[in-house]
Amino acid sequence: WRKIGKSQGHRLFKHALRERFCFSRKLIHQGTVYMKAIFVSNPGPAEILTISEYQQPEPAAHELLVSVKATALNRADILQRMGKYPPPKGVAPILGLEMAGVVEEVGSGCSGWREGDRVCGLLPGGGYAEYVTIPAKMAIPIPEALSFEEAAAIPEVFLTAFQALYWLGGLSAGQSVLVHAGASGVGTAAIQLIKEAGSNAIVTASSAKKLDFCIKLGAKIAINYTDGEFAKHVMEATANDGVNIILDFVGASYMAQNMSTLATDGRLVLLATMGGAKVNQFDLMTVLRKRLQIIGSTLRARSLDYKMQLTNDFVKRILPGFAEGHFKPIVDSIYSWRQATEAHQRMEENLNMGKIILKIDDVDEPEDKSGSERSERIIISMNDNDNR
Repeated sequence: WRKIGKSQGHRLFKHALRERFCFSRKLIHQGTVYMKAIFVSNPGPAEILTISEYQQPEPAAHELLVSVKATALNRADILQRMGKYPPPKGVAPILGLEMAGVVEEVGSGCSGWREGDRVCGLLPGGGYAEYVTIPAKMAIPIPEALSFEEAAAIPEVFLTAFQALYWLGGLSAGQSVLVHAGASGVGTAAIQLIKEAGSNAIVTASSAKKLDFCIKLGAKIAINYTDGEFAKHVMEATANDGVNIILDFVGASYMAQNMSTLATDGRLVLLATMGGAKVNQFDLMTVLRKRLQIIGSTLRARSLDYKMQLTNDFVKRILPGFAEGHFKPIVDSIYSWRQATEAHQRMEENLNMGKIILKIDDVDEPEDKSGSERSERIIISMNDNDNR
């Protein structure tokens, strides 16, 4: 007890009671408490993802220690796994940019939270684990009607879409917004935010199934980008006025068409460069003539102060809409975190519509491999009956 400290000892004792196992060499070694986690030591394909032991974090005075119940996949997870998107300095190599769970311990400098509270939140990493710490001012209370799996589908996509549309794009009622990858996690969140703001969402997607999904979610126009250039369809839909805001994840290969479809004083918010980062030919006169703004942003690298302010604004302006029925997390499928390989492969194959969730279940329990398929059918069926 002297070796691990009073605070660590109390936490270890409570953990043992809750999980009904005794202190063991797997849990504590030379005074260090360990947990289960999925982290990247050597980059590689999805098959490298395994649950291993990693040192359990301790909350600082301004932080909460959360027992993670669910996390969600993001493209950044795949890039980090492949060695193309390392975690920020000082952040553990554990995957996962968001989580939902239960407050296990409240830091001495925190207020407004207590043990047992259900929270979700944005992370710089660490979501694929049994425990994670999060600054108390970045924790989001989970609406009562939502499960942990649904709550895990909120932080990254809704905060990203909220920031891109309101903080960067200047969204207001009556505008037209083009959202690329409309059936993605951020895309589905953006469609809902745009509709609730009284604006029109125009989306692009790759299949008839995804286009129909976006229309049912609230998009006014859905364009299959595999049929050819999307620009002419956007201009037709806006009576040749163009759109006020574009949310783009593609980058270089879409730049020319994006510029041609923006209205005067329009804003292009670039969130990723999946279609390339280098533009060979670019006419700056279009930017000058139409007074366009090109804004790039990633959330993970933002300062803690910025993310706390963003979270606070989101909680005040958007979170109540989940309880009121204006917004809903879109869950594509739910996997046990023991099926992380299959979950990553689903995202890499662009099969998902909405968020892919990892349930942080007990690794000692028998694995239910039917869970992901059953969850997907339920969610899609629910959306088919919801024309809001």
